[in-house]
Amino acid sequence: MLNNKKIAVDFDGTIVDDAYPAIGKPKTFAFETLKRLQAEGYRLILWTYRHGKTLDEAVEFCQKNGIEFYAVNSSFEGEVFDHETQSRKLDADWFIDDRNLGGFPGWGEIYNIIQERIEFRVEGKEVLAYSKLKKEKKKGLFW
Repeated sequence: MLNNKKIAVDFDGTIVDDAYPAIGKPKTFAFETLKRLQAEGYRLILWTYRHGKTLDEAVEFCQKNGIEFYAVNSSFEGEVFDHETQSRKLDADWFIDDRNLGGFPGWGEIYNIIQERIEFRVEGKEVLAYSKLKKEKKKGLFW
């Protein structure tokens, strides 16, 4: 089933090993997973600290590995950013970054999280996927 969800993906430490300003080795299954998500209709946004020449190199590296982004460091292609009237926050449904709370789980796990719509909650010091947990039935009108 195709969809139009947007996924913002970091480059250094996420698509490739962190070697900034150089380009690190591709992370295991990064390009395979990104290609599969694109084939399923997800719109990928490259969301990175890189700019100028290093950004161009990252985009070219991804293109050589079969990934064309819907947008780069913007919510959509051709977006003109006006810092006087707009927030720099991107419009995306998910953000994939090696600096996520809890760290980078790996591309296989990321694919499963997206496909199964897994959400999380914190219980004590443990992060739990609550979409996998049984939810109690409501007993009253509002609780």
